[in-house]
Amino acid sequence: MLWIALVDRTGSGLWAAVSILYFTYVAGLSVAQIGTLVAVAGAVGIAGAPLGGRMADRLPLTRVLIGLQLLRAVASFALLTTDNYALLVAFSAAGSFGDRAANVLTKLYATRVSGPDRVRYQAVNRTVANAGWALGGLVAAGALTIGTTAAYQWLLTGDALSFVAVALATARCGEPPSAARTIATSKDPVPTTRPSGPWRDRTYLAYVATETVLFLDDAVFKVGLPLCVAHSDQAPHGLAPLLMVLNNVMVVTLQVPLARLGATTAAARALLVPLSAFSALGGVLLALSATGGAMAVTLFLTAAAIAFTVTEMLHATVSWELSVALAPDSAQGSYLGVHGLAQAVQRSVGPLAVTAAIAAGPLGWTLFGATMATTCMFQHRLVRGRLTRPALSVPPVTVSEH
Repeated sequence: MLWIALVDRTGSGLWAAVSILYFTYVAGLSVAQIGTLVAVAGAVGIAGAPLGGRMADRLPLTRVLIGLQLLRAVASFALLTTDNYALLVAFSAAGSFGDRAANVLTKLYATRVSGPDRVRYQAVNRTVANAGWALGGLVAAGALTIGTTAAYQWLLTGDALSFVAVALATARCGEPPSAARTIATSKDPVPTTRPSGPWRDRTYLAYVATETVLFLDDAVFKVGLPLCVAHSDQAPHGLAPLLMVLNNVMVVTLQVPLARLGATTAAARALLVPLSAFSALGGVLLALSATGGAMAVTLFLTAAAIAFTVTEMLHATVSWELSVALAPDSAQGSYLGVHGLAQAVQRSVGPLAVTAAIAAGPLGWTLFGATMATTCMFQHRLVRGRLTRPALSVPPVTVSEH
């Protein structure tokens, strides 16, 4: 699965770096058309997380994963065949659906296989995935120096082929055990209660809502920092890609050591406190970056990137552990699918929140960081009662059963 993550993210890095340029120079779309295409694809992708999780509770996980990877491959290849706008939107939406669903199911597979070591696995997986992103981005950057239509098409082809390779590799993976899929016989008692579901679980839904806010660190790096650099009279424009490199280097080198701090569910919940502090610090540093000369602005933006990278790494550990710990074993797929909505929704609202913070000036960034910090503490209190009770999937044991 780690090799799969490396190949997947390398291919995605090829396409993510040039997708807008491809639609602009190869497909000939306008800015408005590209914006609409991205928005529609993102909206369809939101549905991929819960639907993928629901399928995984009913069908063999590896088969569903293979199908989703092949869907992503077909969607990517299909983009090469047309410049018709409606078809480009449809193919992009299909690829987005497959991407969000596969992301949730890959997490579910790791959860079922790694068991109590899932936090360490998550840290290693993020390290490998970030290395893949960086590798794909470097290859894309080299291809962009050519700048021809063929170069863009080959990058998209490489992305599609990576999904084919991932599907073939997934076919070699064993099917993990699942409490949601068991073989019943005539001797088994008829269930008297319906399986638990996330849509009726108010605590879990509230938790997912708070997760949408905490995933905003993603928008800071993809939209916030580049815009801060672009709209600053003092910051050097070459700083934006350097901050992204800094983010990747920190994740690759520090994610595994930091994950040791959240090796248990209680420890992961406790990390919400320092996560709150770093979120607030990042907002203050971005607010300070709007003042001062070139050296001060550069230092504040760099410090803010470091603070939000620590936020990203801590939240990755906390989110992985709590999203699983709060879900009953009998419906892990459905629960993790709903949890996947948080990241999908953030991709739509995150850019709006970040641009609003920039427009509001220093106060906007301060409120941005304070909102994330307050949400951390609210989540810390929200999950406390749930985590102190026995897991929903563990039946009570009576004396006669010993």
